[in-house]
Amino acid sequence: MTARRPGLDERPALARGAGQHLLVAAGDPDLAELLATTLELAGYRISLTGTGAEAVARVAERRFDLVVFDTDVPDQGAFDRERRPELPYRPPVLLLTGYDSLDRLVPELGPGRRDYVTKPFRVAEVLARIQVLLRDARPGRARRNPLHYGDLVLDDTVCRARRGARALDLTPAEYRLLRHLLVNAHRVLSKEQIGRCVWGEHRGDNAIEQLVSRLRRKVDRDAPALIHTRRGFGYWLGGADPAV
Repeated sequence: MTARRPGLDERPALARGAGQHLLVAAGDPDLAELLATTLELAGYRISLTGTGAEAVARVAERRFDLVVFDTDVPDQGAFDRERRPELPYRPPVLLLTGYDSLDRLVPELGPGRRDYVTKPFRVAEVLARIQVLLRDARPGRARRNPLHYGDLVLDDTVCRARRGARALDLTPAEYRLLRHLLVNAHRVLSKEQIGRCVWGEHRGDNAIEQLVSRLRRKVDRDAPALIHTRRGFGYWLGGADPAV
């Protein structure tokens, strides 16, 4: 019998819940079943809805800890600002979308914190993003909004970023990376730390390098560099050498 080698055959445990109540809005029955089964196994209580209008009505009726919303759900008109009812509580929302640009996403359940996972998605990423949203929604975890460093500004209520007067067209992964660098300004972050924050799992060095390169081209274009490399250690954001 071949001995199991520690670290090679083991995978990190998936993020788990603690009984929080989640509303899942998905029009595709197969997707709804997948999400409900996965999230229940992960320790969450689940309610299901199949339309945008019903999702808004359910949130208006009772308090959910988080909403998982498939942007292909029918009845997108339910999210028109003029028709949307006033909500007593604005839960964090995880959007599942086939688009790769934050600017194209319209659905809202109020101006609560939102995050995005692009389809086809991995279960580990969905669970990791849910855990982060729930953690940030806890009392005492609120951060000043918008976040900023010099002329770099991130607004979590709409998940948009700008550098000075220039809007940054970021993908969900790029936004997560930039936010992670910003809230840890002047601190070197390893590739493993970045991978777990952005995707919920560690990925190969090349994936991290490509993501950082794309983000750097957008953030540091025509402006003093804010994103830096500490060779052999990782990446950091700031205008001077980080403290070591």
